[in-house]
Amino acid sequence: MAVSTRNWSAEVTEKSDALDLEQDVFAQNDPKAIASSLKRSADRSERRKGEPFRSAMSMLTFYINRAGKNLPAKQHQVLEAAKDELRGLYGRKRTDR
Repeated sequence: MAVSTRNWSAEVTEKSDALDLEQDVFAQNDPKAIASSLKRSADRSERRKGEPFRSAMSMLTFYINRAGKNLPAKQHQVLEAAKDELRGLYGRKRTDR
């Protein structure tokens, strides 16, 4: 069965070959919780093609980009903050805001 063009991004988020995401990870309001969940998923994954940090950050960025204008401003801020938290968890330099 083919995925409809309208819902392909939801299909990718739910059934990604890179990561098995915890349920409703992107709906959380705590950037640290989102980053920790993505790190757990990336570290556990045996299907990802790159390093865990890149897989986790790619999935987060993908979600932000695909949600686009439909993502409430508050949740967009939370997800952007989760990027910095994720960088910190992997010992990468955080961005200055």
